[in-house]
Amino acid sequence: MTAMLDATREQWLAARLDLLEEEKELTRRSDALAAKRQQLPRVRIEKQYHFDTESGIASLKDLFGGRSQLLVYHFMFGPDYNAGCPSCSSIADGFNGFFVHLENHDVAFWTVSRAPLVKLLAFRQRMDWSFPWASSAGSDFNADFSVWFSPEQQRLGEIEYNYRREPPAPEPSAAKAVPEWQPRGSEGPIVQIASMTGTDVPTYTRDRPGVSAFELIDGAVYHSYSSYARGLDGLWGMYQWLDRAPKGRNETGIWWRHHDRYGKE
Repeated sequence: MTAMLDATREQWLAARLDLLEEEKELTRRSDALAAKRQQLPRVRIEKQYHFDTESGIASLKDLFGGRSQLLVYHFMFGPDYNAGCPSCSSIADGFNGFFVHLENHDVAFWTVSRAPLVKLLAFRQRMDWSFPWASSAGSDFNADFSVWFSPEQQRLGEIEYNYRREPPAPEPSAAKAVPEWQPRGSEGPIVQIASMTGTDVPTYTRDRPGVSAFELIDGAVYHSYSSYARGLDGLWGMYQWLDRAPKGRNETGIWWRHHDRYGKE
């Protein structure tokens, strides 16, 4: 739809006030959804997970750091990656600014990936980040929270991601396994974004992004919420700004890069 040009200030204001009513309704709906998230049933975590952190080996309970709540961002960085997923990286560019506020509001925040800790910390240094990052290497954590899948699951169509079963993805057409991320057109963008991590499409797409929330109640850890794919849109800061720009997202493919790669390719 083409916007009206040469509008008067009065015409603009009338249209803006109409939109404001819809924005307010969206805000009210968002508040109601947030309340429903908080009311989801809790599932007690019985399995013992262990993570490699800068302070040593930690349990899931340890990640709370004395707080009652824990938010985990499942960052796509598999052991075969040479760099973190550029999409996750663009989301993570905002973490430095807010995680300290969460930590001072009874909410622990961690990013968790399958790559070895030394690789994660080297990439964190490259990107000039400081938020806490833990490696789940050797743990079932990523598989249990539906953000990592085996080559066999990929080949046989046994991947259930974002609460949906995906079709088999025989190589080299694994890009078809992630329709939520694939812009209209060819599967080229997925090949492009996989190459930014130094991997091929099947390797890249076995790891997935997500966010999970946990609560510590009477010394026991409970899972309260997880979201994936477009459910992460609200956490992707650059898109919240683009949605307010005159041309919106205005994209036809993978245009973003690791922030230190702009102008270098």
